Amino acid sequence: MAAADAYVYHPRDGHGLAHDPFNSIVGPRPIGWISSVDAAGRRNLAPYSFFNAFNYTPPIVGFASTGWKDTIANVQATGVFCWNLATRELAQAMNMTSAPAEHGRDEFELAGLTPAPSSLIAAPRVLESPVNFECRVTQSFQLTTAAGEAVETWMTFGEVVAVHIDRRLIREDRVYDAPAGRPILRWGGRGDYIAVEPAAMFEIFRPTKTDIPAA
Repeated sequence: MAAADAYVYHPRDGHGLAHDPFNSIVGPRPIGWISSVDAAGRRNLAPYSFFNAFNYTPPIVGFASTGWKDTIANVQATGVFCWNLATRELAQAMNMTSAPAEHGRDEFELAGLTPAPSSLIAAPRVLESPVNFECRVTQSFQLTTAAGEAVETWMTFGEVVAVHIDRRLIREDRVYDAPAGRPILRWGGRGDYIAVEPAAMFEIFRPTKTDIPAA
């Protein structure tokens, strides 16, 4: 594509389009459906669209909160959180937990979900979710711009210390069947999501040295 054919904008000056394309370009993204408790043990459950995995060993996941919210206050106070897989069947319940409820409102009750005890941490799991990660916070900090100015966004990383998987998602060959859970991912726009279905899957294996053509 010739440079003249590209639409170019500088984010600091605005994008000039009907909707900011950033979230659509960097997507779809896994949903950080994060459950936590405060120091008094009160539950909180909220979805975050900036979430992903960042390390294999030990497994580390992370999510960013735009604005200081109960979740960030909780994870910094207790040092733990739980990630819960958002699925097509749980989409409406997940969305309800994003409602601007008053401080202290239990989103588990609000969305009709069941809190289940975790094995190693105080934060509860979503029982209806087929996969849960119990996490201990490794880092939680405020983001900055390239110029060092504080951004109203907080990043939290957590080491996964326990994993719960619904046995129906473990195939006979003892492989985790990811599309069988029908996970949903966040796309751009005000309410765009996508569900992972088996028909969308394809395989590409990392090339080895023998696959590199001679120079």
